[in-house]
Amino acid sequence: MTSTSAQAATGQEYVALGDSYASGVGAGYYDTASGACKRSTLNYPALSQAAHDGYTLKDVSCSGATIADVRANQLSALSADTDIVSLTVGGNDAQFTTVVQDCLLNTDSYCQTAASWMSVYARGQMVTDLAGLYKDIKAKAPNAKIVVLGYPQAISSTGTCPVIDLDAAKRTYMNGFADALAEGTKAAAAQQSVTFVDMRDTFKGHGACGSDPWINDLSNASEVFHPNLAGYLGGYSDKLNQAWG
Repeated sequence: MTSTSAQAATGQEYVALGDSYASGVGAGYYDTASGACKRSTLNYPALSQAAHDGYTLKDVSCSGATIADVRANQLSALSADTDIVSLTVGGNDAQFTTVVQDCLLNTDSYCQTAASWMSVYARGQMVTDLAGLYKDIKAKAPNAKIVVLGYPQAISSTGTCPVIDLDAAKRTYMNGFADALAEGTKAAAAQQSVTFVDMRDTFKGHGACGSDPWINDLSNASEVFHPNLAGYLGGYSDKLNQAWG
């Protein structure tokens, strides 16, 4: 039986929600039809769907999406027929891009303040915001398994970053912020009893600016500190496949 006919026979449906980490920014091979959403044909939803013959994929992930954007623009893809949902979101709500810019362009102290301030949000209000979103997803897709994939630490503690190097203090502050995002997402998932996949151990030793990076460095400003293709292949899609069930 071919993949197409298997999908037709089973009717199993996979819906991918989320932001740039879900849409595959950093992987390349962007679908021009997705426009500013920058959905890669090799993002983790596409890679995992390819490993699960019999599932059709609705990928509505979009670069730049916030929690509110997912609720307003993506949840309509869900239904009682949805069998599995994947999601990565929250980084934009926690001002990920602003924190990165603050750390790249300002002093250690400024970086520490920015990262610490947004870490408070990530461990506090973001938990409430995400838990509310997960509840809405469960209501829209009552029969689906929901898999929430977190964010990794983006930067290696050793090695030199091109364009603008980052000292040890800034790397510590930025990776501490990544920890806050992961821990806040984990707490929200626990509140709503959805599956959480922590990406931090998977990406350990593969940060940007290190010897074996799975994260893009500053060489491409539009993809900085997003996974590269190796990160989506060996990291995100592999962990989603394990959690698929």
